[in-house]
Amino acid sequence: MHFITKKENTMKGKIVVVGSSNTDMVVNAHKIPAPGETIMGSSFSVIPGGKGANQAVAAARAGADVIFIAKTGSDEFGQQAIEGYQEEHINTNFILQDQDTPSGIALIIVDDYSGQNSIVVAPGSNSKLTPQEIIALEEEIAGADVLLVQLEIPLGTVQKSLEIAHYSEVLTILNPAPAQKLDDDWLGLVDIITPNETETKLLTGIDPCDEDSIRAAGKELLRKIKHTVIITRGEHGVYYISKNGAQGFLKTNSVKALDTTAAGDVFNGYLAAALSQGENLEAAMKKAMKAATLSVCKKGAQTSIPFANEL
Repeated sequence: MHFITKKENTMKGKIVVVGSSNTDMVVNAHKIPAPGETIMGSSFSVIPGGKGANQAVAAARAGADVIFIAKTGSDEFGQQAIEGYQEEHINTNFILQDQDTPSGIALIIVDDYSGQNSIVVAPGSNSKLTPQEIIALEEEIAGADVLLVQLEIPLGTVQKSLEIAHYSEVLTILNPAPAQKLDDDWLGLVDIITPNETETKLLTGIDPCDEDSIRAAGKELLRKIKHTVIITRGEHGVYYISKNGAQGFLKTNSVKALDTTAAGDVFNGYLAAALSQGENLEAAMKKAMKAATLSVCKKGAQTSIPFANEL
């Protein structure tokens, strides 16, 4: 399946990411503690994160021209985040600052042995990004090749972003994370949706535990959106199904994971970048999987995101 973008013949597609900006506080430990349990960690680090920011950085490192629309606090965390995005050559002119609400943070515990993680997010200023502020930036969204959104900001803000892109014929990608139920009426604004297995179950009521149930869940979700469902399956790769009848399982390389924190974000950022640059869907998914696989071999969120030349 081939998606036509506004700048089909340019090498550097334009992507607008509307989403969250967080500072990740990461503790590594020999396991993730059970409720009420205290354990000793092996290391601590402070790393820029947030699903929106991670995906913006991934798209930029993949070679796209990225505008990031977000809201930080006016605190040190927010200023450091903006400076970091500028170093990634991301356009930060449309990152807003809230004078009364602190920047978002995430507390992350990473299992040293499996690389799996447990995350608690305090959204802070991310929760203050409003639909009215998105309307004021309509021209930027309408001028993009791809709009990429997630669910760490208010749902009304996500919906308004999708509406603008839809009516401007901009390709829309929704990464429905963190998992939550969504109204069918605005899922119809989405061209491509990229849930993981947990998010797929919540959106469809079908547990994607084997190939038959994965196909059934994909088919159910495809009824609600415009073009393509991509179910991300971690180390097992992806399953995709499109309105034109294309579908299939794509495998990824097997590696020993050190930290899976931003793997989904890397996939989405690279997917958006590849599609904005005119690649077909299967090639874009394969590139995105390769980038995500490389990311789990390093610790941290944005620190783990590979550059295009590493692929």
